[in-house]
Amino acid sequence: MHTILGANGQIGIELAKELNKKYTSNIRLVSRNPKKVNNTDVLFSANLLHKKETEEAVKGSEIAYLTVGLPMNTKMWVDQFSTMMRNVIDACKKHQVKLVFFDNTYMYAQNDTPLTEESKFAPVGPKGKVRAEIANMLLAEIKSGQLEAVICRAPEFYGPGKTQSITNEIIFNNIKNEKKLKVFIKDNTLRTLIWTPDASKAMALIGNSPDTYNQTWHLPCDDARLTYKEFIAKASEIFGKSFKYSVVPKIAFTIGGLFNSQLKELQELLPRYKHHNIFISTKFKNRFPDFKVTTYREGIERIKNEL
Repeated sequence: MHTILGANGQIGIELAKELNKKYTSNIRLVSRNPKKVNNTDVLFSANLLHKKETEEAVKGSEIAYLTVGLPMNTKMWVDQFSTMMRNVIDACKKHQVKLVFFDNTYMYAQNDTPLTEESKFAPVGPKGKVRAEIANMLLAEIKSGQLEAVICRAPEFYGPGKTQSITNEIIFNNIKNEKKLKVFIKDNTLRTLIWTPDASKAMALIGNSPDTYNQTWHLPCDDARLTYKEFIAKASEIFGKSFKYSVVPKIAFTIGGLFNSQLKELQELLPRYKHHNIFISTKFKNRFPDFKVTTYREGIERIKNEL
């Protein structure tokens, strides 16, 4: 049995497809209101904030994949993420289940320094501190030898379906709704984006490769990094339409955040748009040289076909 904790998000959905396609049809999907992805999926309703429910959710599993996400809400992150991680770790230890954790990059420094698996944690703001806390919690368990686990870390998403990301919101949702595109802070800093199905496929591959455990892995991205100016130009070429965009300055978030909670929540992330974001996934590509990374052109073309 392979169990996906937090199965309703785009990463969990794509992971369920990949596991069923290549590894096992014995899949349990766990969330408060789980929905089937494959016909053979087993649904299990649980709240990971509850210790006993979490234990029952992973019981009988060989591997548990933690892909849970929370809305962009600092209080919710601070109140809930550490409890969920503690409950999942304890449940996996109790039932001797291997844990594959899908992580993000919020705990890293937000500057021009290229990011590798060895990069030190230097979180900016409360959301980054929470992500550092739960990653360190898992790393401590790995170091103790009491839990077999692996961290799969990804930069910002872009992708098909229900992918929730800043890039999807400010670029592709505006294209869909025929609105002017927006870019945060600067349009000339290099971005590293990961195609969501690639992230899930790589996570499944890592989770089903015994030699990858007790390590951190950066998930594979297209190394032909683009600025948002170049990304929008490529989208214009693919869509056959010249898209206009505006650059939203920091002052707009500062003022807007006084009245809009979403803009306030975004302020912690703004430094990453001021600097180049160079996310290095060479370790994965060397270990899995046959993995095909979706290029930006291929990804944008697929999104175009969905809109």
